[in-house]
Amino acid sequence: MPTAVIDIGTNTLLLLIVDDAMQPIVDLCRFGRLGKGLDASGRLAADAIATSLEICREYRRVMDHHGVAHPIVIATQAAREAGNAAEFVGPAEQILGAPIEVIAGRREAELAATAVARTFPELAAARYLVVDVGGGSTELITVDAGRVDAEVSVPIGAVRLTERHLKHDPPAAAEIAALDADIDRQLAQLALPRGVPVIGTAGTATTLAAVKLGLARYDAAAVTGLRISPGGVADLLARLLAATVAERKAIAGIEPQRADVIAAGAAIFARIIQRIDAPVLITCDRGIRWGVAYERMSTGGATRGS
Repeated sequence: MPTAVIDIGTNTLLLLIVDDAMQPIVDLCRFGRLGKGLDASGRLAADAIATSLEICREYRRVMDHHGVAHPIVIATQAAREAGNAAEFVGPAEQILGAPIEVIAGRREAELAATAVARTFPELAAARYLVVDVGGGSTELITVDAGRVDAEVSVPIGAVRLTERHLKHDPPAAAEIAALDADIDRQLAQLALPRGVPVIGTAGTATTLAAVKLGLARYDAAAVTGLRISPGGVADLLARLLAATVAERKAIAGIEPQRADVIAAGAAIFARIIQRIDAPVLITCDRGIRWGVAYERMSTGGATRGS
């Protein structure tokens, strides 16, 4: 029986369906931008709720087609932060036919670490930092020889920081400086390992990889394991910050719906890499949705609560 996992984030809703051998049957990404305006208002916008519920209806049809009755559904930063999250969660549960588990940031970090460990078994003896840059939060997980040493979630993400700082198109120098300072303030509070590789999961990391490769069509296998030097990340960031949103949409590898927020997400990676003197960014398509699926296959049960 196929297993379906839905990951409801601040920017995207993801649907993964895998078979019993953990081979992907369906792996879809849709942009609900559920967290639009959340940083300023503390609430989910009505149009963002409506768009995201329509994506849930699409995913219900896809799951029906593949014979999946009960998906595992998780929601992250936007759902855990918004004062009116119930206005989305209740209707979405009815549409999907499953409860939605709003997971804590540390749980999100744990799932990202699981996905990376299973994707890159060759790193089993290594020390590295997993970084999952989302729309509303960023998870950082220190892994040493397969053991999670530390995990933290900080409230910086591609959508949140774009809305907070990048008002002009392209961004002004003062806005970029404020963006960097905001990221640095958050990172200054963290005890992070130095000189270790950064493993980047989620859409910002895979978009950077797709741009680096010039992919006209996204290829999960091509971006997974791609190594980008610190200078390469800095060059990609400079290119994104110098471009207008319209120009970014024309860059191979960037989904049009991600073009307005990709620069802020890339800046988070660049500041982390600089702060810890990381030798390389390794990108990974398999994020928290895969972490849930791996756990489900290992235990035969639902994910544990946050």
